[in-house]
Amino acid sequence: MADGEFLPGKSPLVDRYGRQITYLRLSVTDRCDLRCTYCMSERMSFLPRAELLTLEELDRVATAFVSRGVRKIRITGGEPLVRKDIGSLFHSLGRLVGQGLDELTLTTNGTLLAEHVDGLLQAGVRRVNVSLDALDPEKFSQITRRGDVSKVLNGIEAALSAGLNVKINTVALKHQNASDIAGMVEWAHAKGMDMTLIEVMPLGDTGEDRMDQYIPLPMVRDVLETRWTLSDETDAQPGAGPSRYTRVRETGGRLGFITPLTNNFCAGCNRVRVTCTGRIYMCLGQDDHIDLRAALREAPDPDLALDAALNRAMFAKPEKHDFEIKRRGDVPRLPRHMSTTGG
Repeated sequence: MADGEFLPGKSPLVDRYGRQITYLRLSVTDRCDLRCTYCMSERMSFLPRAELLTLEELDRVATAFVSRGVRKIRITGGEPLVRKDIGSLFHSLGRLVGQGLDELTLTTNGTLLAEHVDGLLQAGVRRVNVSLDALDPEKFSQITRRGDVSKVLNGIEAALSAGLNVKINTVALKHQNASDIAGMVEWAHAKGMDMTLIEVMPLGDTGEDRMDQYIPLPMVRDVLETRWTLSDETDAQPGAGPSRYTRVRETGGRLGFITPLTNNFCAGCNRVRVTCTGRIYMCLGQDDHIDLRAALREAPDPDLALDAALNRAMFAKPEKHDFEIKRRGDVPRLPRHMSTTGG
């Protein structure tokens, strides 16, 4: 991987609707040590290693995006920390922070976070999102089909103790954790952590009935407002993305809502996703994609080919997604799993 100073200087990535792409979510693996019921099936088949971008290729892709004006990179998966030698990628990408890149961060399930905290800090990571859908050990095990919540809580404590800013992401599940959300908010805010609630997204066959899992977040908010005073924040927050934040007066903390099904948030979309196989998806809720791996491995001039591929991606980026929840037995409109696409 390249070392040294990096300075962006190429034309920015702007789609047909005038939206500038400044945020890349880069998946490094489709593998995960959990099997969350809303994310993947219990018996997943993972991709052969040869199909994944190498760490050097991932670095090259990220560098190409920063040269075109991307200012934030979030490393995703699967669970990114299960990828062998992932620390070397963070270290390499860290050279871009302050050289065109404002922020390098990741989303993790937290099970391996404690052992990676020092390396993340050294690479320039200052914020992490931890996916956590239950504090109760039994419920956590049911939702993840195998997880030990104590490992996640230890990882969170290690990150907070080291000075990392931690945000909790929680998928609202009608029968599994909806009644526990208020308690989780209180716990997160007491530790100084923001929390974001997310609606179930219909990606891939997980073996579960998505309609049975889905609860609209406006309904969750109505319940919370019988207990607390929620005040919407009108100013855009750095890194907020599609999350719409409120301030909970009684706890003093911030609570976000990501509502892909009940409230389309596409007008201000500033992001794209690149999978661990090098496919760039211009929209999480659409299946159109462009192959960056071919540009890296087959083109005579990979850097030129990457630039051309990114230009094609901007032209192909759709105006909005069209997520739809379907019942068990229906073929998902988007058969790929979230773990393959990157969260």
